[in-house]
Amino acid sequence: MSPTASGRADCPQQLCHNGACRNADLTTLLSPDVRWLWEQIARRADQRGDAAMDSRTITVTPPDASAQRAAVVGLLAPRPLPAGRTHRIDLQRFTHALQRRGPHLTPGAVAAQSLGRSLAHRVADKARLTARLTTLQHLRSRLARALPPTAPLRPDDTGWDSLRRRGSLARLLQHPNPERLLTTAFAVLHQLPVSARADRRLLAHAAAGNPHALDAGTELAALVLAEAATARADAGASTSARDAWDRLGVDLDTFTGGLLTLGVHPTGWHIPPGQPNVLIPWVLHRAVWPAPWHSEDRWVFLTENPSVAAAALNGVPGTVRLLCTVGTPSRTELDAVARLAAAGWRIAVRADFDCAGVALVRAVLATVPQAVVWRMTAADYTASLHPEPFEPGVLDADCLGETPWDPALATAMRASGRPAYEEALIEELLADLRRAYPSWRCEVSGHS
Repeated sequence: MSPTASGRADCPQQLCHNGACRNADLTTLLSPDVRWLWEQIARRADQRGDAAMDSRTITVTPPDASAQRAAVVGLLAPRPLPAGRTHRIDLQRFTHALQRRGPHLTPGAVAAQSLGRSLAHRVADKARLTARLTTLQHLRSRLARALPPTAPLRPDDTGWDSLRRRGSLARLLQHPNPERLLTTAFAVLHQLPVSARADRRLLAHAAAGNPHALDAGTELAALVLAEAATARADAGASTSARDAWDRLGVDLDTFTGGLLTLGVHPTGWHIPPGQPNVLIPWVLHRAVWPAPWHSEDRWVFLTENPSVAAAALNGVPGTVRLLCTVGTPSRTELDAVARLAAAGWRIAVRADFDCAGVALVRAVLATVPQAVVWRMTAADYTASLHPEPFEPGVLDADCLGETPWDPALATAMRASGRPAYEEALIEELLADLRRAYPSWRCEVSGHS
């Protein structure tokens, strides 16, 4: 809308309620000095859900500028209103005054023209959103009731609020077809394995007709994991999607990843001495570990980075027993290490001095209580810091967490604010591997 040359206005954009401003004379009403009044009326219109604002009362606060207060003389009061003091307007009387400039004019109509937008959408939008969510909530309840009695996960109505808090409902509403997304998510829950394990791509194809429908970053995968987290305490407890899927009995890929090994292999395997090997997740799920001979050194070293394994291949003569996670270990890998310890081997674990490395050590200690920490003390951290790094890394203190095996380590890392890496201690680590014993080990209280 814009005033015409004659001072008359029409409303082709339908900004005002029922075209109330059509052919009205808005010339003085749309003066910039009066805008403060229409802004306050528009704000209350949005809150009330009342586009006309032609009944009840409203309280406005005149601004400090004298020109702005003078601009409403004769419109609100016979003399300028005091600055900063609230003034109550009878909207019915105000409407009658405005209709001298247009027979159907209302305060809400003028406010809409002044601000260039329609009013009172907030309440209507909220009502539509509530209705939409109610429809989806009822659909979710029906889908949950339709799950078979043997389903490993059965979301209930109490999980709806949890989905809201997680932001899952907001993402669901943004989907082009929320009903279809929700229905497909429950089709995935219907297909979850009860006792065996399932490949994620096969599960995705069975439930959604697309083997990539549950790939990382998809809306379907996010919703399934969110539902799992609401239905079972351990299903979505991990921040790692891989770990969350693993707890559901779903393998992301059973033929890639796993553990890089030196001198450690399942019962019945015959590997040439000094030959590195990768035990893929499919093997780790089924691995049965041999017990150590009485004459053997019982230590198995667990590290994060393959550079340590590469250095051990070239720098340690004889038998080396080393596992490398090549990053964050999955639940499958952790369980395999736990079975290795149960077979009689002692586990010494270490990683980089950063958030992921500290989390790795905590995860191993939680899974293998008898494991010990290998060169991961505050002193080791200080010795690992490069004196003049080319591009110093920044440690995210918020994600670091605690280091219960050596509380001083977390304190030192936060104070420094820099990560440090396994490669910095490579000579010391190789010396330990040659001795087949984790020097400077640190045992958590209560662990042996």
